[in-house]
Amino acid sequence: MLKQIMTKPGEIIFEEVPVPELKKDQVMVKIMNIGICGSDIHVYHGKHPFTSYPVTQGHEVSGEITELGSDVTGFCIGQKVTIEPQVYCGECYPCRHGKYNLCEELKVMGFQTTGTASEYFAVDASKVTPIPEDMSYEEGAMIEPLAVAVHGVKQVGDVKGMNIVVIGAGPIGNLVAQTAKGMGAAKVMITDVSDLRLEKAKECGVDVCINTMKKNFGEAMVETFGPDKADVIYDCAGNNITMGQAIQYARKGSIIVLVAVFAGMAQIDLAVANDHELDIKSTMMYRHEDYIDGIALVNAGKVHLNPLISKTFAFKDYLKAYQYIDDNRETTMKVIINVQE
Repeated sequence: MLKQIMTKPGEIIFEEVPVPELKKDQVMVKIMNIGICGSDIHVYHGKHPFTSYPVTQGHEVSGEITELGSDVTGFCIGQKVTIEPQVYCGECYPCRHGKYNLCEELKVMGFQTTGTASEYFAVDASKVTPIPEDMSYEEGAMIEPLAVAVHGVKQVGDVKGMNIVVIGAGPIGNLVAQTAKGMGAAKVMITDVSDLRLEKAKECGVDVCINTMKKNFGEAMVETFGPDKADVIYDCAGNNITMGQAIQYARKGSIIVLVAVFAGMAQIDLAVANDHELDIKSTMMYRHEDYIDGIALVNAGKVHLNPLISKTFAFKDYLKAYQYIDDNRETTMKVIINVQE
């Protein structure tokens, strides 16, 4: 089979390697689609702090089961699936208490351990989640980022009836906004500096879409929700400007959830956060139940994935996909690799 390897930043080769041998507790997945995310782009540019080279990428993935290990039950050959890419120890405090996404020894496929960018991938059955037969493989490859959004939204508990702001209308911000609405939020406002991304958000059913290059963030919140502003602000952009906006304009005593990963050391006004008794939370990846809830939202028509797909590339054009993203940063949402094409 063919396997993708990023040998160093900006360089990708393909090797012909044996199909992996299946262990008794594993399933063999014929990889169909792989999504490229912001973290993958950091690896491509040599700016991911926790990835070394060579590395086989691929953590947003869909595929079809072609073989079952002797001890595997509950799955069948031909079943459509996605893969949860976390590799955790199962023994540390977070793992023992069900929070394996926070494992002290956490590795993620495609970053610290081998990813799915190959024609076939042997994986523990415990990391495989079925997707509906009528869900496309392209959508299946987007369940992983959707799970990020679901887990992030849940950091405040039940959002039913809440007024929500999402800062940043990239793929994750878009999915956070859709998820919050799908989980019963009363009204969702999303902000960005890109009209194209805001148009995508509008297409996906987000209530209010504001370009903060043209309108003050605080004024937009009051116009949208009234003087009580929002109950929760999700920062999906992750920079000093956006977190500064959130802290400056949040209603006193409300909640801010940092979803995005800061690129460097943050400089934010914690004095205001303290004075306003703001509850600042963060979120890290997801757990199995977030995959299940994400799939249910798509099934119910409450989250739309297809509008986020900007372009699809063949497996051997992996490098061209990254070049396309670099050349079209402002207009690209999600790029998909079609492994079997």
